[in-house]
Amino acid sequence: AGTEAAGGAQGPTEEGAELAAVIGATVPTGFELTAAAEVQEKLGSASRISRDRGKIYFEVPAGALPQVHRLRSVDNLFVVVQEFKDYQFKESKEDALKDLEDLVKKLPWSDPLKVWELNNSLKKKKTKRKKHNLQRTASKEKLNEDGAEEGAAHKDVSAEEDGAPGTAGTEPTSGQDTEETAGQAPQNGEEEENEQSDAKDELQAGPGSETKAGEGKVGEGDAKVLKFRVTCNRAGDRHGFTSNEAARDFGGAVQEHFQWKADMTNFDVEVLLNIHNNEVVVGIALTEESLHRRNITHFGPTTLRSTLAYGMLRLCDPQPTDIIVDPMCGTGAIPIEGATEWPSCYHIAGDNNPQAVKRAANNICSLLKKNENKESSTPPGIPLDIIQWDICNLPLRTGSVDIIVTDMPFGKRIGSKKKNWDLYPACLLEMGRICAPGTGRAVLLTQDKKCFAKALSRVGHIWRKAQTVWVNVGGLHAAVYLLKRTWERAEEKRSFW
Repeated sequence: AGTEAAGGAQGPTEEGAELAAVIGATVPTGFELTAAAEVQEKLGSASRISRDRGKIYFEVPAGALPQVHRLRSVDNLFVVVQEFKDYQFKESKEDALKDLEDLVKKLPWSDPLKVWELNNSLKKKKTKRKKHNLQRTASKEKLNEDGAEEGAAHKDVSAEEDGAPGTAGTEPTSGQDTEETAGQAPQNGEEEENEQSDAKDELQAGPGSETKAGEGKVGEGDAKVLKFRVTCNRAGDRHGFTSNEAARDFGGAVQEHFQWKADMTNFDVEVLLNIHNNEVVVGIALTEESLHRRNITHFGPTTLRSTLAYGMLRLCDPQPTDIIVDPMCGTGAIPIEGATEWPSCYHIAGDNNPQAVKRAANNICSLLKKNENKESSTPPGIPLDIIQWDICNLPLRTGSVDIIVTDMPFGKRIGSKKKNWDLYPACLLEMGRICAPGTGRAVLLTQDKKCFAKALSRVGHIWRKAQTVWVNVGGLHAAVYLLKRTWERAEEKRSFW
C-alpha cells in the first residue's frame, strides 16, 4: 500500500525499537556466502543471496543499524522499500515506463523512510563525536566556538563518514546498463578501476531523474524540502528501456509523490531502482560512501578493496597466534584489514617496490592516528610490520609462517603476463618454503588464471588447491585460490636455513 508523503512527517522511533528493516547490501562478487556468514555471526540474521550477483538481503531491527555499518564484508547498504521477484515488464517502452511511474504511489515508503531517518540521526551522532575529537586535538578554544555551529557543519563533514547515506552498487553483467559518473578517488586501480560496484558510489541518473532528500530534520520546526536523486542499475537484455529512461521517469513520479526537489549532486535521499531481468528492487541508500574505503588513505595503481581483503582473509580462517604474511602487499590493504580484524594474529607485509612500502607505511600511520582519536579502549598500535624485500628471496625462516594472503600481479598495471610465467612458479616455491608444512595455507588473488594454473601444476608437491572463488575485480574476471600446504618438505634455498 502506498503512503502519503511519508518519511517526512514522523521522526525516528525510539532508537528503532519495534521497527524492522530489510537491508540490502552490495558485496564483492563471489564473496556473497562470506558476507552472509558474517551477518549471521554478528547480527544473528539469516541472509538471502540475490540472483543478481554481488548482493545479499537480511532483516534486522532498525536499532541494529550501528552494527550493520560495522560489517566488514559489505560495500554499500540500502533499506529495501519493496522487492518484486517476478515483475512483468510491458512490451512497449512507453507502457513499461508508465508502469514504473505508477508503481511509486503503490510502494510502502513509510517504514523504510523512518529507517533512513534513524540512519541519518546515527550518522549525525557519529559526526559530532568525530568533530569533537578533532577539535579536542586541535584546541580547546576552537571546541567552544564550534559547539553552536555543529549542526550547520554536519553536512560537509558527513561526506567523510563511513555511515553516511549514499548509493548501492552492482557488478557488471551481460546486458547491463547503468549510469555512472567519473567515480571518486582513484581507488583500486587494476582491481577497481572500472568496477561498477564501486562506480555506483557516484552513479547518477539522467537529467531530471535526480531525487532529493533532506537531512533527517523533518518534523522539527520548519519542514525542510528534501533533495533527492534516483539511481537505476539495470541488467538484462529483455527491457525496452535504458536505465537512464527508467531513472528519469521513476524519479519524476517520486518528485510528484513526495514534493521533493531533484538534485543530482547535493542530494539528501538516494532512491535506488535495481532491475535484474525480472527482479526489481526499490530501495533507499544508507551509505554515502562505500564502506570498503575504511582503511586506506594513500592509494597505489592496484589498491585492493578492504571488503575483498576481508573476504580473502576470512577464507583462510585465521586463528589466534597465527603469523600471516602478505609478500606483495602494495599499499597494505590486506595486512591492514587483517591487523584490524584479527589483532590476535601477527601480520607481516612486504613489497619489492619502495614506493609501495612507503604508501603502506603511510596507511598504517593514518590508521594509528584514527585509532588514537576514537573514544574507545582500543589499545594503541596494531600487530603489523612492513618491510621492503624480494618476493623470491624472503628473509623469513623455513616453515615459520601459518598463512599467506596476497594479491598477485595481474600482468596489466603491474608487471606483464610474460614476466608472470617466471614469477608465479618462483613465488609459489618461496611461499611453500616459508609456510608451515601440513597446516599452512595460502589465499592468492590473480586474474592471470592460465599462468597460475601452470605454475601450480609445477609445484603440486607442496601446494594443493582446496577452493576457488570467482570474483569481479575492476571489471576483470579474476579468481581467489585457497591453497593448502602439503607435508612435503620444500627445497631449502640457503644452507643456513
